[in-house]
Amino acid sequence: MATNRSPLVQTLWENWLHHNDQTAANDLIEQYMYLVSYHVERISGNLPNYVSNDDLKSFGMIGLYDALNKFQHNRNLKFDTYASFRIRGAIMDGLRNEDWLPRSIREKTKKIERAAQELEQYYQREPTAEEIAAKLQMSTEEVEERTRDQLIANVLSIEEKTKQQKHEYKEGIGYTIPDDSSGSPDERMLQAERNAELADSIRYLTEKEQLVVSLFYHQELTFTEIGHVLELTTSRISQIHRKAIFKLRKTLLKIQDNPGTD
Repeated sequence: MATNRSPLVQTLWENWLHHNDQTAANDLIEQYMYLVSYHVERISGNLPNYVSNDDLKSFGMIGLYDALNKFQHNRNLKFDTYASFRIRGAIMDGLRNEDWLPRSIREKTKKIERAAQELEQYYQREPTAEEIAAKLQMSTEEVEERTRDQLIANVLSIEEKTKQQKHEYKEGIGYTIPDDSSGSPDERMLQAERNAELADSIRYLTEKEQLVVSLFYHQELTFTEIGHVLELTTSRISQIHRKAIFKLRKTLLKIQDNPGTD
């Protein structure tokens, strides 16, 4: 058991592990609630406004309870790390199972995709969000937001397929503890090619768009935190992010349509 815990937390763990003290378990949940709040904030930053943070918190709590019951103290792993995997996995599973994308939004994303294909054939180039918006009589902002929603839905769908193939683990893809998924040389080469393709696409973003994408996805900063770094409002960071995702739409969809899980 970890030795850097406070005496109070150490006592709670001992009462829970050795005496199955439910009061101690509830107190431990309170001690580690900050992990749920942390991951809800991170994940919600990449979700539409109509996805409730309360729902995400409920999913995260399921993961935290699960972690408390299944954590193996004889393993060389901190509980905070293990619980984070479970919490994030539970939130992603909850999003998949709830099918949070409303039917009206799904219909709009299909219209946007069809319009994009038609305009691409007409102009012989990738259409802009403004051009798609004009064709569909929608606002540019809505086109960008619906495109982002579609990408998120595709990611969740792909993760579900992978999860079913690796049914022995219940966490969402990317959040599992065992490291037996290094993949075959062919799979690693294919993934490297996809990463290179996406990296190449990112080079065509503006400097500010590249920075926002990097800070959000690699440094895991929230839009508010990125705003402080760049001295811009949160809404402006959100707008830059939407534009970047729209520009990367074709590459991301191509990668998501070919997840390499055969």
